[in-house]
Amino acid sequence: MLKTIEDLKGLKGKRVLVRVDFNVPQKAGVIRDDNRIRAALPTINYLVKEGARVILMSHLGKIKWKEPDLAKIEEMKKANDMAPVAARLGELVAPVKVGFCPETRGEKLVAAASELKDGEILVVQNTRYEKGEEKNDPELAKAWAALADVYVLDAFGSAHRAHASTVGVPSILKAEGKPVAEGYLMIKEVDNLTRCVEVAKEDRPYIAILGGFKVSDKIKVIDSLLKKCDKLIIGGAMAYTFKKALGEEIGNSPVQDDQLEYAKKCVEDAKAAGKEILLPCDSVVTDSFEPVEGRVIKVVEGNIPEGYQGVDIGPKTIEAYQKAIASARMIFWNGPMGVFEQDEFQAGTKAVCVAIKELEGKAFTVCGGGDSASAVKQFGFKESFSHVSTGGGASLEMIENDGHLPGVDVLR
Repeated sequence: MLKTIEDLKGLKGKRVLVRVDFNVPQKAGVIRDDNRIRAALPTINYLVKEGARVILMSHLGKIKWKEPDLAKIEEMKKANDMAPVAARLGELVAPVKVGFCPETRGEKLVAAASELKDGEILVVQNTRYEKGEEKNDPELAKAWAALADVYVLDAFGSAHRAHASTVGVPSILKAEGKPVAEGYLMIKEVDNLTRCVEVAKEDRPYIAILGGFKVSDKIKVIDSLLKKCDKLIIGGAMAYTFKKALGEEIGNSPVQDDQLEYAKKCVEDAKAAGKEILLPCDSVVTDSFEPVEGRVIKVVEGNIPEGYQGVDIGPKTIEAYQKAIASARMIFWNGPMGVFEQDEFQAGTKAVCVAIKELEGKAFTVCGGGDSASAVKQFGFKESFSHVSTGGGASLEMIENDGHLPGVDVLR
């Protein structure tokens, strides 16, 4: 059983350490998209209302600690400073007091946490300023755990990582008999994705849609979904590895030759199990990936000629995929159908969005984060899904690991 934030009692005056996902896109201190901050507001507002003393921790960007040039590490730190995030949160929760500690451990942090009053918030500097964060360093976890009476995980996008802030801290607090729980964002993510793992009879036919670049990135999730779903639709660059494995010519399309045997086996195993893997029957192809003057873009059926590469699914494939999607009672989708970042190659990904919109009120539909979530938002279909995950990597790992993630399991 997972304890939720609402199971926590007597929070007034308690220091509650919340691991949030404030990994927002920013440049020169200007936040370009504050959706991840807004997604954490239900949990933050609840704790403030209960009179808790709220300590927020998050990573932001990447710090490449293997970089030998210390000046470059300092540049990375500066580029991923949490101060602008704390300022934006302050605007969103005003008039609640939001403080910021520029240190990740030590006397300043201990003092800032100790001076918090009921209903106040403290944002701590980027957890990745600490080299030991990603290594789940026990001393670091111990220092952070000492700040808290209660731990809440609300960073689904980081729940697949066994880091000090996601696993180390709650492990220590649990051992001390202190409560650990999931926040509102985690509740939503875990409940919706668990439904895609523990498939009920009324959720069939269950159709999974996978796109993206590499088959190797999704081997485990393909294996898992083939056991769970009734039909698997494949698009994106990874489709060309499958097509080549089945003897088709794919021109200059991206391919993973070391995954050809695996792709062929997937198709054979699915057929033996009475399931179907749908692959593109036609493709939008181009002789230049870059949008140069005079480039050729056309639709071809079957084999792709030399000198051309597939960049989207074609109209006949769109029709076939939409027809299959229309029969579903549950959908899990991760990965675009083509290079949707370019206007000319958006049709396939948009068509999937349209087909899923048609299922509103008739089926349970999940977009598994990552590039597909970006596309859904870009094309204005976010509200058409039952659930759009905030964590691409985490959602895939939850599917492939039958509902288990390090950050979730530690709370159980």
